[in-house]
Amino acid sequence: MVKKLTKHGNSYALIIDKPVMELLNITPESPLEISTDGKSLIIRPAATARQEKFDNVLDQICKQYHAAFKKLAD
Repeated sequence: MVKKLTKHGNSYALIIDKPVMELLNITPESPLEISTDGKSLIIRPAATARQEKFDNVLDQICKQYHAAFKKLAD
C-alpha cells in the first residue's frame, strides 16, 4: 500500500485506513508508538502498562513450566 502525507495545519498526517485499524485492533483513541530504524517508519499500537505486566507474567510462567508444557505438547 502506497500512501501520501496530507497537510494538517503546519504538519503532515498519514491517514490510516479502517481495514488496517481493524487488523491492528486500534481506534482513533489508541496510543501509537512511532519509531524508526533509520530507513523505515514504524508505527504500532503502544504497549499499555497492563499489557506489559501480562507479558512479563507470561514469560515467567513459560520459563517456570517449560518442561511441563513441552511434555504436554508431545
